Amino acid sequence: MTTQLQSAEQLSATTLLRFATAGSVDDGKSTLVGRLLHDSKSILTDQLEAVEQASLNRGQEAPDLALLTDGLRAEREQGITIDVAYRYFATTRRRFILADTPGHVQYTRNMVTGASTAELAVVLVDARNGVVEQTRRHAAVAALLRVPHVVLAVNKMDLVDYAEPVFAAIAEEFTAYAASLGVPEITAIPISALAGDNVVEPSAHMDWYGGPTVLEHLETVPVSHDLTACHARFPVQYVIRPQSAEHPDYRGYAGQIAAGVFRVGEAVSVLPSGRTTTITGIDALGESVDIAWAPQSVTIRLADDIDISRGDLIAPADDSPAVTQDVEATVCHVADQPLSVGQRVLIKHTTRTVKAIVKDIPSRLTLDDLSQHPAPGQLVANDIGRVVVRTAEPLALDSYADSRRTGSFLLIDPADGTTLSAGMAGASFAAVAEAAAPAADDDAEWDF
Repeated sequence: MTTQLQSAEQLSATTLLRFATAGSVDDGKSTLVGRLLHDSKSILTDQLEAVEQASLNRGQEAPDLALLTDGLRAEREQGITIDVAYRYFATTRRRFILADTPGHVQYTRNMVTGASTAELAVVLVDARNGVVEQTRRHAAVAALLRVPHVVLAVNKMDLVDYAEPVFAAIAEEFTAYAASLGVPEITAIPISALAGDNVVEPSAHMDWYGGPTVLEHLETVPVSHDLTACHARFPVQYVIRPQSAEHPDYRGYAGQIAAGVFRVGEAVSVLPSGRTTTITGIDALGESVDIAWAPQSVTIRLADDIDISRGDLIAPADDSPAVTQDVEATVCHVADQPLSVGQRVLIKHTTRTVKAIVKDIPSRLTLDDLSQHPAPGQLVANDIGRVVVRTAEPLALDSYADSRRTGSFLLIDPADGTTLSAGMAGASFAAVAEAAAPAADDDAEWDF
């Protein structure tokens, strides 16, 4: 019992890292994930037995660790990853949520889904092929989504005789490309997922490499979950007004604090109306508190009876986001039906959903060389492009570079509720944002 309590305490004290894997087809993503799970002893005995049996049925002597993540029948039959596979595991130092994303070009939208909440992306490269078109595409997506840490895992080093020059050339080319996109931190690691070199245990074949293994880096990379230093934002989800004998005059605004800190007595603005008032009380878990911070779910009480409803945003009076009806953003189109100029859509931003129209699609991004294809007229599945959307009602939007939570939105088909595009307000790449704004300390302004 004591050991169980100690384990629970150790686990609760560890931090959480969300990370995604990406790479071209047959670069070994699923094998890497399987090796991580297997060598870190994060899989159950019956899971391993099932994989061993499935491998024998396919005529393989050793267990195919890729089967631990390729769960769809089509994935196992084709030996590829199609859908985003989420896996949860933990070590004594950290807990992990892993998104294994597909490598095919037509599943770029799936990588966007997996990397949208990731704090780190592992991009795999086959040592025999080096940096290819899909490698650049995945680096660009990671940069667009403001993923703060990128790991270049040069896989299949065993097939190039563990040659240091091969690794060095690939690492130099990828690092230069990713850095030009504004990725703040890039770590290159030579590995063999099949043999287990530098995945969990250090490799005996690459004594020239003195850096961390993949798992060691995942366990030690600095991850900031401190949302209290970010711009305070509180999207209203529900208005609480019981009008009961016990609470005849109670009026509170419930929701989850998206970022920052709110305090009783603080002057706040209610957007998009712009009315100002003061916080008179904060209720959390049935008790009144003087201070609350992200990501707590609370009820905020205000001094004045202002018309506030679901979708409004409460923010500090001296630090409020701009309110606009003209949204300029980068979007990744995820639906099979195209997004066209003049199309009527719904835009969902935090808890607010309003009608909108696509006024313009200025350009479509060619991820191969980062060139802009001007005025494409429409975006099709997996396209990434710039859009201008005119909303029927004002929205309080932050730049995505400042806040991944209040700078992102969805475009929705009003006819059937299908998600059309995932949007990121403001400039595209970090390098573009930095050129137009005062210099900042690395990712200090990035909200994760």
